[in-house]
Amino acid sequence: MSKIQGLIAAAFTPFKEDGSVNFEMIPELVEKLVQDGLQGAFVCGSNGEGPNMTTAERIQVSEAFIKSAAKRIKIIVHVGHSSIQEARTLAAHAERAGADAVSSVAAFYFKPTSVSNLAAAIAAIAEAAPSTPFYYYHIPQLTGIAMDMIEFMNKAQTLIPNLAGIKYTAASINEFQLCLRYQHRKFDILYGYDELLLPALSVGAVSAIGSTYTFAAPCYLKTIDLFNSGNFRAAEENHSFMVEAIKIFAAYPPIPAQKAIMTMLGWDMGPSRLPLQTLSKADFDTLYDSLRSISFFDKVPVRQTHKV
Repeated sequence: MSKIQGLIAAAFTPFKEDGSVNFEMIPELVEKLVQDGLQGAFVCGSNGEGPNMTTAERIQVSEAFIKSAAKRIKIIVHVGHSSIQEARTLAAHAERAGADAVSSVAAFYFKPTSVSNLAAAIAAIAEAAPSTPFYYYHIPQLTGIAMDMIEFMNKAQTLIPNLAGIKYTAASINEFQLCLRYQHRKFDILYGYDELLLPALSVGAVSAIGSTYTFAAPCYLKTIDLFNSGNFRAAEENHSFMVEAIKIFAAYPPIPAQKAIMTMLGWDMGPSRLPLQTLSKADFDTLYDSLRSISFFDKVPVRQTHKV
């Protein structure tokens, strides 16, 4: 797979009210991503509640996204698990199913104790899908593993022949820049904090993965176009709108809040699974009013058949 340019949506997994996966919604979600101009979807990750699903469910969800995408957009399947063996099973399946890439966080219960240990554990997962590009998913806020990514690449590139790069979800723009420039941009470093997309662009980012790209991709694509055309003041102004929106929903548990936003826009993602808690009716209404106060629903795509 060639290096990615543009935006990848960290897709939500839709659930029915009884908690089961809503497979019927996945093709509709994929169509939205295609129409919004996204380059791909990152499935069964943090926003997709992958760690809250069984291995069998994750296999079915990844298959549904791959089938619906039909190579129109890239599908990156997250296979991270507290069990390396389960992660290997998911990685091997993703390759057989035709995923464009595989990604994994580090084991997050018994954690790697050194960069060498981390690289060896990730190599054990990546080797289960040897013909598929592999991205290490660096997200210390959730895994608690905040190791030096330059040192990781130094060690991992010899252990992981199919290492394509890193999904870099951390606020340390300085290290992100070093990763981008590592060995003359050898690896694909996908930036993962939506609210810091503009600063990431300023240090050389050309691709990013994020949850809010699922429902607000046109806003971010406009920021990218303005930045690339040298209209930095307009890019800053445009990007600040999404920063403000993120501040509003970040007052709630972010994944349930964003699933609520998807519902407000006409794509019902259903409830979240424990320990994540679906927003109450009162919180849903308050969030809606707060977003409406900044004209959010005038600036992001609303489903044509849906009224907000």
